[in-house]
Amino acid sequence: MRAGFVFIPLLALAACSGEREQREAPSEEVPEELTKRPAVQADPVQVEGATPLADRVATIGLLNKRNNLSQEIEMKPGEARRVGNVVIRLESCERTAPWEMPKQTGAFVQVLVEERETADQDLTWRKVFSGWLFKNAPSLNVVEHPIYDVWVKDCAMSFPGQEAPASSDDSSDNSDA
Repeated sequence: MRAGFVFIPLLALAACSGEREQREAPSEEVPEELTKRPAVQADPVQVEGATPLADRVATIGLLNKRNNLSQEIEMKPGEARRVGNVVIRLESCERTAPWEMPKQTGAFVQVLVEERETADQDLTWRKVFSGWLFKNAPSLNVVEHPIYDVWVKDCAMSFPGQEAPASSDDSSDNSDA
């Protein structure tokens, strides 16, 4: 009877070939079905001297909670980036002018994740978040996902009277009294 118990683990070990299966690196290309965008209905209002929407640069933070890897992704409005099985689309980014209070930095972001609903289903892209994220009030709108966390770090743009695109971290209140 005991020989049967020894035989089963040996049979399982024999099934292992000793070579690890080579996994293909995840694609970094955004799938075509996720890049199609609806036609824009109206041109956004452009303030003279301010950075046009297409020239702004948002810095988005992405954290993979499984392996504790975080990274910064710089993108312009209208862009989509794929990192592993998550796609981040940036629709817009804004920040208040240096002379306005309270200071706010925000971005309209969509987060799509490729996952299975059940173990026997194929991988499909599912939108897990679509809305404004705010740097100064991260709890106002949160990406609720068990694996990924996404947040706004910055929106680089300029305003009338400024010389170059500035980030929200630049402090323009350097007053020597």
